[in-house]
Amino acid sequence: MASQTPAIQAKHIHKTYGKGPSAYEALKNIDLNIQKGEAIAILGKSGSGKSTLMHLLAGLDKPTTGEIKFNGRPLAKLNERDMARFRNQNVGFIFQQFFLQPTLTVLENVVLPLKIAGATQPERQAKAKAALEKVGLLEWANHRATDLSGGQKQRAAIARALVTSPEIIFADEPTGNLDSETGRQVIKLLFDLQRTEGITLVVVTHDSDLAKLCNRQIHIADGRLVP
Repeated sequence: MASQTPAIQAKHIHKTYGKGPSAYEALKNIDLNIQKGEAIAILGKSGSGKSTLMHLLAGLDKPTTGEIKFNGRPLAKLNERDMARFRNQNVGFIFQQFFLQPTLTVLENVVLPLKIAGATQPERQAKAKAALEKVGLLEWANHRATDLSGGQKQRAAIARALVTSPEIIFADEPTGNLDSETGRQVIKLLFDLQRTEGITLVVVTHDSDLAKLCNRQIHIADGRLVP
């Protein structure tokens, strides 16, 4: 049986900021495969390079040298417009800061990726409401984002990440702004959805309890993967 193409392949990845004597090498010779449907945790101290690695894997930034492939397709061959389309169609993001638009309703926030994708109004409404139902927030659809608690805001952010049916979700410290109990509830929701939707999940965290729920843990220190 032929082996399945990984969801993401990173080969010989280096990332350097600046030039000359002041240059800083944030990532050094990273080799990493992430399989489809896998949940992996990227762990490391502040400044270790874990968020830089996530940004490269998600197509938010480009490596200085090396190659990243998504389903076998080199991301370097995409121009900026195609890269934006790639992220919109294939990738969902969940961040520590939520990044909800305070003046918009919960439903309007969740609709945003579909609006960017050019979906019709009826399609946007139907998909956004379905995503909100999955995270238990449908009854809050017409409330302002500012009306929500921290846990509800993260649930709304998860719904927004899910609404385009992405193949992969990147979560950067998804419980960083939540209390312990709310964090546990959000984590359970996220992993339940990951399993039921068959999503590939990449979690950047320093939370060892969260990391243990993943299929695999990747440790990074001083820009290198460590055993």
